[in-house]
Order: sequence, then C-alpha cells, then structure tokens
Amino acid sequence: MKIILKIVELQAILAVEKQKNKLIGFVPTMGALHCGHLALVEQAVAENDISIVSIFVNPTQFNDPNDLVSYPRTLEADCALLEPTGNAYVFAPPVEEIYPEPDMRQFGFGTLETVMEGRFRPGHFNGVAQVVSRLFDIVQPDRAYFGEKDFQQLAIIRALVRQLELPVEIVSHPIVREADGLAMSSRNTRLTSEQRKNAAIISQTLFAGREKKNRLPVGELKREVVEKINAVPELQVEYFDLVDGDNLQSVHDWSDSQYIVGCIAVYAGDVRLIDNLRF
Repeated sequence: MKIILKIVELQAILAVEKQKNKLIGFVPTMGALHCGHLALVEQAVAENDISIVSIFVNPTQFNDPNDLVSYPRTLEADCALLEPTGNAYVFAPPVEEIYPEPDMRQFGFGTLETVMEGRFRPGHFNGVAQVVSRLFDIVQPDRAYFGEKDFQQLAIIRALVRQLELPVEIVSHPIVREADGLAMSSRNTRLTSEQRKNAAIISQTLFAGREKKNRLPVGELKREVVEKINAVPELQVEYFDLVDGDNLQSVHDWSDSQYIVGCIAVYAGDVRLIDNLRF
C-alpha cells in the first residue's frame, strides 16, 4: 500500500491504471478510521481492481471551529488498519493541496439541505459538496463508497452527482455498530467511559421505538424517543425526526411514506453523535 500526498503523483499513477481499463473504487474519509470505514474499504477492494482511500480533514465542512481543532488525526494508525485490507493507495494531502485557493463555490440542494443536519450545521453540506466534488475530480473513480450513518450526507452526495452529471456510481454501506448498538464513529473516541456507556442508549431507544411503529402516532413516538434519551445523564437530543427516506421531509402519519427513516443527533457532553434507523 502506497501513501501519496500530492495530486500530480496520484493522477500519474491512476492514468496508468486507467489505460489498463482498471476499475477504480474510492473511499473518501476524514481519518480516525474504525471498523465502519474498513467495511467500506473491504467492499471497494472486492468490487474494483484498484481501491483508494483518502484521508483528509476537510475544514470547509466544519461550522464549529472547535470541532475542527478537536477532530482526531491519526494517519499512522489509520494506515496500519488499512494495510491488511488490500487497499492499494492512501491519498493524504495537506489542506493547501486540496484548496490552493479558497473554494468559493456555492451549491444548492433545495429542501435536502435545509432540514436536520442542514438546519443545525449551516454551511456544512456546502463544504461536503466542495470537498467531494474536488476529490472526485482528482481521483475520477468508477465507484465511491459512503456509509449510511451519514444518511443526509449520502442523499446530498447523490444529488451532487446528478447535478454535476458525474460518471461515478455512489455505493452505500449499512451502519456498522458496536456490540451494544452504538453506531461506530470517529467521535466515539472522545467520549468519557460514562458517556460511552450512556451513548448506547441512543440506538437502543431507536430500535425500541421502531417496535412501536403503527401502535403510536408519529408525533407521540417522536416525543417519547426524545424524552427517554434526554432523561439519561449528559445526553441531550438536538433533533429527532421521522422522514421520508427519499426527500428527507418529515412524515406526520405512518401512511405518508413506505420508506420512513428516523434520524437523530444527540450531544453526549460536548461530543455530537448522529444515528438513523429505518422504521
């Protein structure tokens, strides 16, 4: 596995591979890798001739400067985890390589970006669109792999690909969970032992709530989920919504959609965790 820091070096290598008609699989990450990331990489390795993982903490998608500063950066450990997967290349550029000049592009995704994460993290999805489009332009993959934990981000990226008419297939992978149900996340490493224990209640409450689908009205179920999580020490729900999985708009009755997803963001102390579950 080769680590590459420069765009010109990566593109020179990929040009040779593409001349051989090799299929390129790409897994964009911000590092601090865990088993959820590795599942994406293993899928990319299995489904393509060449797999590339990018490790780049993208500053334009952090609306909270403190979150950017505290985001874990563990390149050496990440590469050690990737080595056994069969991944061919790690692209780990410095910020000035991706953004030699400030990226002033503005993207629009309509109602997809105004709800949930978009409501509470203004500018976040524009930053995601900037970096993903930039990386796609550099790598020009045949397939790109994203986890379903970032459910709204996945919808935005699909919309981005349609908007820009990019020749890349977006492949999603189900959420990978810890044994107690907590969705795997790089931010989990920032939890204290007590916060980590309590954070498992987020997914447990979602799964328990799903069992009550059609027995409770949508609004009542939403209130119950929020109240149960907020009753746990150091947990505070930022939002919980039941939405149509295609357009991300709130549902008000179980009959409103055949594809309903419960999406949630919760603070455990000052660590922000997200999760979702199909209802």
